[in-house]
Amino acid sequence: MTKLNSGGISRRGLLGAFAASAVVAAPTYSNAAGFLRGAGDIRRLRMYSGRTGERIDMIYWIEGHYLADAIKEVNYFMRDWRTNDVKKIDTRTLDIMAAAHNLMDVTEPYMLISGYRSPKTNAMLRSRSRGVAKNSRHLKGQAADLRLSSRSVGQMARAASACAGGGVGRYSKSNFVHMDCGPVRTWGR
Repeated sequence: MTKLNSGGISRRGLLGAFAASAVVAAPTYSNAAGFLRGAGDIRRLRMYSGRTGERIDMIYWIEGHYLADAIKEVNYFMRDWRTNDVKKIDTRTLDIMAAAHNLMDVTEPYMLISGYRSPKTNAMLRSRSRGVAKNSRHLKGQAADLRLSSRSVGQMARAASACAGGGVGRYSKSNFVHMDCGPVRTWGR
């Protein structure tokens, strides 16, 4: 099992830097989108992939700044595991995932079902299922299909919908929720 971390920067070091800066300047939320309520001044992602055995538990944003090394690792983690193709994942999707996770008040990591999908993978999945969109946001690195064993599909979908940051699809039969940074919309049961 591979454990990814953010390029030599320790969590303790990041938290120390945050604590020091918090004393100097009180945090402001004037530039934060409404859907990020619950994401906080530190944004963190916890995920694992049953396909690759990899896990991430990392802070990817502090006080208005995305951490480039962390984002790079997330991009790799959310790659198309079938082809190993990597695509830049839209940070708006990461923010929705982090905010929804915080709203559910869980420490359990998301299980990543699907992140980026290459055109080849998307075409193969479309040939097997009517539920795969031809122009899926997965192709653009703007979507994630996620599962939590401690929360129902309904609970996850409600948390993601409360963020009002994009699309939320319920896939109850397959036990996962789709989150993307496209237009605000919902579907499924």
